[in-house]
Amino acid sequence: MKRFMAMSAAAVMTAAAMAAPADGSAGKSDGGRLSLLSPDKRLELTFQLSGFGEPVYTLSFDGQRVLDESRMGFDIRHEGGVNDIQPFMHDWTIAQSNTVLHPTQMHEGFRIDSVRRTSVDYTWEPVWGEEKEIRDRHNEMAVYLWQQTGADSTDGRTIVVRFRLFNDGLGFRYEFPRQKTLGYFIIGNELTEFNLHEDLTAFWIAGDYDANEFLYETSHLSEIAGLYPTFDRSGNSCICPMPVPGVQTPVMMKRDSGGLYVNIHEAALVNYSAMQLEVHDIGGGRTGFKAHLVPDALGNRGYIQTPQSTPWRTVIVTDNAPAVLESRLILNLNEPCAIEDTDWIRPQKFVGVWWQMFAPGQGTWSYTNEPNVQLGVTDYTRTAPNGTHAANTENVKRYIDFAAANNIQGVLVEGWNQGWEDWFGQFKDFVFDFTTPYPDFDVAELRDYAASKGVQLVMHHETSGSTLNYERYLDRAYQFMKDNNYSVVKSGYVGAIIPRGSHHYDQNTVNHFLHCIRRAADYEIMIDAHEPVRPTGLHRTWPNYLAAESGRGTEFESMGETGNPPEHTTIMPFTRFIGGPMDYTPGIFQTDMSYYDSTSVARIHTTLVKQLALYVVLYSPLQMVADLPENYERFQDAFTFIRNVPTDWDYTKVLEAEPGDYITTARKAKGEDKWYIGAITDENARTAVIDFSKLPLTKGKKYTATIYADGEDASWDENPQSYRITETTVTGSSLLEIPLARSGGVAIELR
Repeated sequence: MKRFMAMSAAAVMTAAAMAAPADGSAGKSDGGRLSLLSPDKRLELTFQLSGFGEPVYTLSFDGQRVLDESRMGFDIRHEGGVNDIQPFMHDWTIAQSNTVLHPTQMHEGFRIDSVRRTSVDYTWEPVWGEEKEIRDRHNEMAVYLWQQTGADSTDGRTIVVRFRLFNDGLGFRYEFPRQKTLGYFIIGNELTEFNLHEDLTAFWIAGDYDANEFLYETSHLSEIAGLYPTFDRSGNSCICPMPVPGVQTPVMMKRDSGGLYVNIHEAALVNYSAMQLEVHDIGGGRTGFKAHLVPDALGNRGYIQTPQSTPWRTVIVTDNAPAVLESRLILNLNEPCAIEDTDWIRPQKFVGVWWQMFAPGQGTWSYTNEPNVQLGVTDYTRTAPNGTHAANTENVKRYIDFAAANNIQGVLVEGWNQGWEDWFGQFKDFVFDFTTPYPDFDVAELRDYAASKGVQLVMHHETSGSTLNYERYLDRAYQFMKDNNYSVVKSGYVGAIIPRGSHHYDQNTVNHFLHCIRRAADYEIMIDAHEPVRPTGLHRTWPNYLAAESGRGTEFESMGETGNPPEHTTIMPFTRFIGGPMDYTPGIFQTDMSYYDSTSVARIHTTLVKQLALYVVLYSPLQMVADLPENYERFQDAFTFIRNVPTDWDYTKVLEAEPGDYITTARKAKGEDKWYIGAITDENARTAVIDFSKLPLTKGKKYTATIYADGEDASWDENPQSYRITETTVTGSSLLEIPLARSGGVAIELR
């Protein structure tokens, strides 16, 4: 049985609880410059107050500035209790949306009250992950700030800024202790700045309150503002662009000449709005970011009741690209596992009735073609079936048989439940029934059939953005799963959020996503969330949160000529995956959609072998085997790699990488002396260099390497299904150089 291990006995953690300090003797005088070094002394953080009492910090790496002076703090839109705000709400109009009763500020007029420092070094074990053990080693500095708020010098409040400096970056957050002078307030905006010292090259997607399934733009920081108005948001079902130029996090940056890689994101997003970043010209050819919290329907960006903390603001800084991918800074900033008994949480692979609805002419989610249906009113037994409904009993049995024969643990079924006929684009609240199947889907028969084959069905809960409707059903829906032997649910939030006026990434919806994860844990259910806020490492605390989408996955490859360009999967590990695993849905062998429909121009922008390599490069403990079973049956020898590749690991090493160009990753299977290596490239052919001396292979052992490589004539656009499979012997001193086709790859199994 796996149980949460808080820390080793040798660990020493003396970080203070969120309370005002008992005395101020540890602090420096007002305006004094404070410094914090990383354990290896390569990173240095400084903190001080400006002449106006504004908190300001800088960050340097190897003596060179990464972040110039960057301000911190908040604009407070309203401060006070419910009695104060009731008359304000009673007279609410759109025209008064910027009116507040008690606007205040929390960004100047501070003095340093005290400083507390501590160092931490311990190792913890995740329930699942890229490593068996993760080391948390950092130096911490908690700065207690006092702000006078009244005429009397004793009238004031304390806030804490807590910095943690690791060898690979910085995390900091604001803490609001409970006190008589600070109980409830509404955030107008967070003012945290990240002022970059250099005009780095950035890999970014545009700021948006509801969508992030975009292709990445690559430009210098100074070019973002000019490119922002024409950023391509097509293909997303619900967009709400940030009203000023900005980007979403994680945002990846690098120095063109090499030697500096920077990534900005956040960790432990709980009871708070997601942070996006406004872009500002700060002079001298420099560009700065400023926090931009996603607002709600009233324009408010956060409702705080003390004691409370913000999420951690994170800045990963390294001198090489592989170290960014190997960083566990964001996980280390999240709270330990909140689930005592985790035996029921199991990484796994699954197939599903899914790609069938994306491949042209193969199937539909809806049971009928009725244009207008109502839950509890429409009698589906009296409607005419459309003949294309894919989630029918016999078809699902076919997928169960395939999974059972191929070491695949789960079968996803989309379109099983009532409501799909008018689910999208209607802003409809009562949109789906999460316990009632269509007439051609026999719940009991499929439950028993799957159990007889040693396979579990994977539930699907599309909400169409109606969090209200989903929460009405939530406990009934989870109990239905338990009653019918489902242990994983794929949820979806396609479309505008209901309550109307809310956004996917505002505080209320962020809380909804976490509520579903917590409630699922009560039922021992694992979550695969699609269209939620992007992950921030919460899978450490809630390991039943196996994966999320929150990015542009394989489904876009079926939606037209653009698809996902070859560079896409060489960027995403540096951006979307920084916060946590993604259900990218790899494994498409039939890459040309004209195979199904001669008029289709859509295609997968990779070779078949690159699809294999993605199972190693794109980490997730929940990996979909996404193509149709009949396509795998045409390429059984290549499919062997997917059958064998695990989803849980003891060790991970990124052998080589450059954002937007190439990645080569090696992973050791959990509890076995087997290794899997994946290498991918962008639109350029190149050679992957695999140096086994960088891996902790068993000394003296000779491994058999099965190599799945692009064929000599392979390319993503002309001959994607050309591949060759060879075997060779390797040891800890071996070096392999393997050619990769344009948007190609290589996948290797070592045993």
